[in-house]
Amino acid sequence: MIGVATGESIARLWGDRYHCQRPAIACVLGFTETALIPGISAAGQTPSDRQITALADGEFLLRGIQPHYHYALPPLTAGASPALISRALIEALALPLYVFDAGLPLPRLPEMIDLGGAPARCLTTGQAMTAQTVAHLWEQGWSWGAKLSRQYPWLIIAECVVGGTTTALALCESLGIVARDCVGSSHRHSNHAQKWQLVQQGLAHLPADADPFTCVAAIGDPMQVVAAAMALRASQTCGVLLAGGSQMMAVYALARAIAQERQLPWHPAQIVVGTTRWLIEDQTAQIQRLAERVQCPLLYTQLDFRSSRHPALRAYEQGFVKEGVGAGGCAIAAHLLMGWRNLEMVNIIDRLGDRYHASGGSLMAN
Repeated sequence: MIGVATGESIARLWGDRYHCQRPAIACVLGFTETALIPGISAAGQTPSDRQITALADGEFLLRGIQPHYHYALPPLTAGASPALISRALIEALALPLYVFDAGLPLPRLPEMIDLGGAPARCLTTGQAMTAQTVAHLWEQGWSWGAKLSRQYPWLIIAECVVGGTTTALALCESLGIVARDCVGSSHRHSNHAQKWQLVQQGLAHLPADADPFTCVAAIGDPMQVVAAAMALRASQTCGVLLAGGSQMMAVYALARAIAQERQLPWHPAQIVVGTTRWLIEDQTAQIQRLAERVQCPLLYTQLDFRSSRHPALRAYEQGFVKEGVGAGGCAIAAHLLMGWRNLEMVNIIDRLGDRYHASGGSLMAN
């Protein structure tokens, strides 16, 4: 049920080390105004939808099925939010859950942990975040990484940032990693040309000798800073699975670059990236090639929805949605912790889909 795309020896040893141990999940929510650009993301049909996507996914992770939502899951072009996958497995596994507001455009829920950040401006400005915001978010991520690593044997660090694969592309390129035409997308077919045009505008503002903090401040997003700090600090004492695709590879690269810049301990045997088969098999991206360039171990769940009774989940098999909100990481945890295989996980996720549909939520692919 768990495949390895890159870094097999580290990935296998990591999986053996944390087999049968219960992780906590830390989901970092953020926002970049890059998400407001028409066509940049399919995680919400309109710019106003995309402003609430992270809040809605965070609310669903925290509260699950409820009669009324403060932020309802926005309609997608096709498919269902990956928050359904993550929530179903978090419930079934009884995973401790922490949801962080690193910088959201609208008021968070009371259960979300405020990190005192702010939404990023569009990366094309070359001034996405202030140096002060980046420094503050780094300290917050470091502090929480220390706190959580004392309580749990390993952490799943997840994210939700609409437009985040574009800031991931920009961050990788700013750190000297060639990522053009490699990053994933919530679109069925990755919009590489649009992303690259925007990234070039942002990178034009960067000096040639920019350090990692300057890079992320110029063209990044608030999640990247928090997740990199949390992973770097937590990995000193526990295992870390960065749950996601391109965005978490950029976080891995940022954490390593800052460790080198500041001469901080770097424990590569403790940190892996975990994603889904749908992203690995995406013919319009090159996720495995990106992982090789970043030099990060990449695991993936082989979760398969062809037997699901919900059309919106079967849409994942046609290339829609693919990943997000720690879906791949939660499925990897289900296998490591409980030994669940595909049928068991699909049944658990389908049952949550049934309850969601019965409550009035729409799970129909358009």
